[in-house]
Amino acid sequence: MRNHTELSEFILLGIPQTQGVETMLFVLFLFIYLFTLVGNLLILIAILSSSALHTPMYFFLGLLSIFDIVLPTVTCPKMLFYLSGQSRAISYKGCATQIFFYHFLGATEGCLYSMMSYDRFVAICHPLRYTLIMRPEVCVGLVIGAWSLGCVHASILTSFTFRLNYCGPNQVDYFFCDIPAVLPLACDDTSKAQTVGSIAVSFLALLYWCTICLSYLRIGIAILRIRSTEGRKKAFSTCSAHLAAILCALGPIIIIYLQPTPNHLVDAIVQIFTNIVSPMLNSLIYSLRNKEVKTSLKRVFQRVMLSSEE
Repeated sequence: MRNHTELSEFILLGIPQTQGVETMLFVLFLFIYLFTLVGNLLILIAILSSSALHTPMYFFLGLLSIFDIVLPTVTCPKMLFYLSGQSRAISYKGCATQIFFYHFLGATEGCLYSMMSYDRFVAICHPLRYTLIMRPEVCVGLVIGAWSLGCVHASILTSFTFRLNYCGPNQVDYFFCDIPAVLPLACDDTSKAQTVGSIAVSFLALLYWCTICLSYLRIGIAILRIRSTEGRKKAFSTCSAHLAAILCALGPIIIIYLQPTPNHLVDAIVQIFTNIVSPMLNSLIYSLRNKEVKTSLKRVFQRVMLSSEE
């Protein structure tokens, strides 16, 4: 990459229209980030410590907790660093690395949401065949496929972005390195990179939403066929947390594409919610609405308290 550019670093300008409130934002985002790390780590510990939670549903939930720990870590520490008054510079390779892992983790997490919706579809629509369909080797294969797709997606976008020459301005008008903010700084024609990016993102979005919508359409039909009210409530409760997580993670992104004209402030707010706030909300959603997770966490805390007393 060094042979294709004269720049050695980029300067992150930060969140638009937030000059003068950096200290307040630093405290706010630090709290959210730490809460996200602790909350998702507790869910992961609860799943690992309870044999009753060693099922496909909680296997995917544990992976989601890992992604909700790692994804904010791609952008948040650097943002906290410059909000605290430190340097806003990020190296050329650091910028490329940030873009790669941001799109790799984002694409893989989207696939994970799709797999979780398919898992709920099988559990509700084919309960007698659930253990056969969602056997361990199938779950592992789905995860490997999701990781591979995310890696290919991120590699294509990153390579097309940094194949260009960057020889002029180096100020990124955003709070982290992302393709729409970096491409305008290129000295070459960016139309090819923009076209490839649009096709790749559109393909993944179509894949996610088709899988999720089809799964929940079948789930909705199956729930309506359940005669007892108690049965309907039980079936819906298994999906409500996942639906809420999907709306928090993928829903706000639609706002960016529905804008008549691009707005940096709106884009930044949506990205902050999706990348920083949503992972925190996931830990709350799955811990507060899931009895099994709450029970497992109580057992973990009881063990810790007993060991400390001894």
